[in-house]
Amino acid sequence: MSTTAPAPSRTDRARYLMRIADTSLVLAQRLGEWVGHAPAIEEDLGLANTALDLLGQARMLLSYAGELEGAGRSEDALAFLRAEPDFLNATLAELPNGDFGDTIVRQFLIDAFQLELYERLVDSTDARLAEIAAKAVKETRYHVRYSSGWLVRLGDGTAESHARVQDSLHRLWPYTHELFDADALDRDVAEAGIGPDLDAVHAAWLRRVDAVFAEATLSRPVDVAYRWYGKQGRHSEHLGYLLADLQHLQRAHPGASW
Repeated sequence: MSTTAPAPSRTDRARYLMRIADTSLVLAQRLGEWVGHAPAIEEDLGLANTALDLLGQARMLLSYAGELEGAGRSEDALAFLRAEPDFLNATLAELPNGDFGDTIVRQFLIDAFQLELYERLVDSTDARLAEIAAKAVKETRYHVRYSSGWLVRLGDGTAESHARVQDSLHRLWPYTHELFDADALDRDVAEAGIGPDLDAVHAAWLRRVDAVFAEATLSRPVDVAYRWYGKQGRHSEHLGYLLADLQHLQRAHPGASW
């Protein structure tokens, strides 16, 4: 590892935190759309609890990001007053819920990624980030148990449930490419020991998902070309509609607070 590379600036560190936070924030908003519409009351509560955990993680990360950038923006300002191109979430998180199987596949793919990420961030050279990760990793282990459990039940269930979640997996799998495609910022924070090497995260993630796929009798799709890079501000058409709901109250009543 080079010892001459400059440390990431506070602005770059804030941007890195926003990538993690925005994925959780946007996914929490998507899961919130299931409240009152899930297949059973238990799943209504399960998805809502996961959403609340993700929201809490996003708040801690955005609060710290606002401190690092030094522009006077609070967690609320970062969540409610940024425009679509300023959000840095993984595109997978912003995709529509679809049916319950679509949501479970998306959730498992992201849960497994976040668990591998947070397990490594607890050793970050950034002590504040390590503290946030230590709390988040406990919650994320539960998220993986929940989503993987449902994936196995659906994949190894009826012929119809198996076919539908396999189809969901084929449609959503290409979006996972973005999670591990390191750009300059990813490489800089890894060089500084702030964040992990995404190649190592990818290898561990594949081992985890392959084990669950085997139990669920699902086949891992082949990798294909990928076009979206939400973590660089290039989003699908779906994020704008999601943000219209997420940000409506603050934009309708600027400066409102509880």
